[in-house]
Amino acid sequence: MTATYPLRTIGAHELDAWARMITTTYGQDWVDGGLRNAAVSIEPGRTLAAYDGAEIVGGASIYGRVMTVPGGTTPVAGITLVAVLPTHRRRGILTAMMRRQLTDLHESGGEPIAALNAAEATIYGRFGYGVASHVAEVRGDKRLMALRPGADLGDGTIRLLSREKARPLLEKVYDTARRTSVGWVDRTEKFWEARLADGEPARDGGTALRFAVHLEAGGEVTGYALYRSKRDLVHVIELAATTRRSYAAMWRFLIDLDAHTGLAYDGALDEPLNHLLTDPRAARTTLIDNLWVRLVDIGRALTARRYATPLDLVLEVQDPFCPWNAGRHRLLADGDTVTCERTQARPDLRLTAAELGAAYLGGTSLTSLAAAGRVEEFRPGAIAAASLAFRWEREPFHPSGWAFPAF
Repeated sequence: MTATYPLRTIGAHELDAWARMITTTYGQDWVDGGLRNAAVSIEPGRTLAAYDGAEIVGGASIYGRVMTVPGGTTPVAGITLVAVLPTHRRRGILTAMMRRQLTDLHESGGEPIAALNAAEATIYGRFGYGVASHVAEVRGDKRLMALRPGADLGDGTIRLLSREKARPLLEKVYDTARRTSVGWVDRTEKFWEARLADGEPARDGGTALRFAVHLEAGGEVTGYALYRSKRDLVHVIELAATTRRSYAAMWRFLIDLDAHTGLAYDGALDEPLNHLLTDPRAARTTLIDNLWVRLVDIGRALTARRYATPLDLVLEVQDPFCPWNAGRHRLLADGDTVTCERTQARPDLRLTAAELGAAYLGGTSLTSLAAAGRVEEFRPGAIAAASLAFRWEREPFHPSGWAFPAF
């Protein structure tokens, strides 16, 4: 970074000025119920600002979280609230902030991976981020939606609760569900506050949040849905379930809500909803990128997850943005035993850090990346073996959009 736009972390007293820059860049106002809801979780010591004299002209923040990855969990640096004022674009500020974040993580031995939701899909690939999961934007006509005969709904009940009564139940269900759901992250108190923020900007013309919970016959809560009404649309903000029955029961409740003809929900790429419907065309889906993942430290990142099949693979990684990752790495995996060490052996595959990030959560396959010319194979069969090993039981999904945290 040139001396013209020095970078440093902000002090708590600079939060308002920093946030005004962020909201100005995103075309929002710094008002109660807007970005102020994120203030409870922003960590000034992990929040960068770029300065033009005394003016803040760029910024980026990190939220330390724990993410579920194939076979376990790992700390993740949630990259969020990245912005450069339109008056200062194309001056290298964004690149400098991205490099500073990753270098600091590496030198401090911080989180081995970074992840973000991208406002634009063309920005972060050049910094070594790859599309690791997708979201299915489900849009349904409720007049045509009905659960198939024989759908197992159990004998539980749905209750609508106040925020205060629902909150501890939501936390319990979410924490159980996220431990086996790749791409989900932990939520401490401050992140629940941000997730459930419900000011007028968050409502976008809709009602206040509604809190529906599913109770089994014995009283155990096994599912919930956060939703709001927007004219004749049911907008499902988040749905979590720990049993098959509670998942189906929650959807029947949402589909049967009176005075609504439409339904909107952003779910996983392999969302089971369509398989529950008698007419799967009643719920149309559009796929868009969800999580972008960047391996900060290849060795620590690759050993933090598990693999679907045994693997002995030499990866030649190209990573000009984070040169400490460049070179050859031998990945050995067999059950819970995983090692990744530097080697001089001949490579089996050559790829960049962005391809490794894309494949990391088991969503984007190395086979598809190779078909696009983004992975080079030197040992016949290596791509097929690696692609199979990196995949996992379900598609990865980050359930709350801009939830590092949500605005």
